[in-house]
Amino acid sequence: MAFYKITYNGKHDFATVHNYGCTFRCPICSYRIMSGANGTPGLAYPKPERYLTNDEIKNALRSVSPSSVRFMGGEPTVAKALPEMLSFVKNELNAGTMLGHTNGSDLSLENLDAANVGLKAWDEDVHKFITGIEKEKIYGNFEKAAERGMRLAANLIYVPGLVDIDQVESVAEYLSSFNGIPFHIMGYIPVPGQPYRRPTSEEMKDVQRIAKKYVKDVKYSHLTPEQLLSMEMKDDRFDVEVIAGQGSPRMLTSAVKAWGPFSEIFTEALHDTALPERRVE
Repeated sequence: MAFYKITYNGKHDFATVHNYGCTFRCPICSYRIMSGANGTPGLAYPKPERYLTNDEIKNALRSVSPSSVRFMGGEPTVAKALPEMLSFVKNELNAGTMLGHTNGSDLSLENLDAANVGLKAWDEDVHKFITGIEKEKIYGNFEKAAERGMRLAANLIYVPGLVDIDQVESVAEYLSSFNGIPFHIMGYIPVPGQPYRRPTSEEMKDVQRIAKKYVKDVKYSHLTPEQLLSMEMKDDRFDVEVIAGQGSPRMLTSAVKAWGPFSEIFTEALHDTALPERRVE
């Protein structure tokens, strides 16, 4: 899979490079909110018409010279160009690098400053049902990244009847063994073709309270599908300009519509703290 679009937020001076594709096929994938019950989990909808060349990506990023660049998916680490782009951003643009959201499949990349990791569940059987792989691979990658000093945040989707409060509590307890990793709990937005319900407001407050027994920095989001598709009205970080790829020539658009469901929500925990300041040569 490959990068297909680049967006830029001038007010906050960050660019986002969007990848098409994912290593997981989670049945509750939020992309299905747009693609429907028969849509493929992990794949943005609609499918990109074309992919960007490495030179197109570099030229677009040079044109805005952002202070930080976030790489998003699907799953950004499946993009073959990612190692080259990380090196370019760090060594030519002197900008910070971040996986704006990743499932944790690969956190060993060079020139990567920060990552916001979507943990799926704590119990092995639930994790394997959602992702198709053993939980140890993802949690092991998370631990190794923390040991190397990478700036990390974690998020988890609270899905009543699947990823229940006990799962969220266990993940929060696990995160307490690390130093100061923020935790974002997202209320499940019902996906077409799946039997799970959206949590209530009281349930979201309860799950945050329980998680705060273990982690100091715990936030939650509890969106409806309609709110998800109009986030530019709530937060100016969602107002972005498409500078390359799908949507060009340059245009102002909602980051949710441009990036796919949940994209910028995932980066909130790392928004102000995870990326180093631009180096001055």
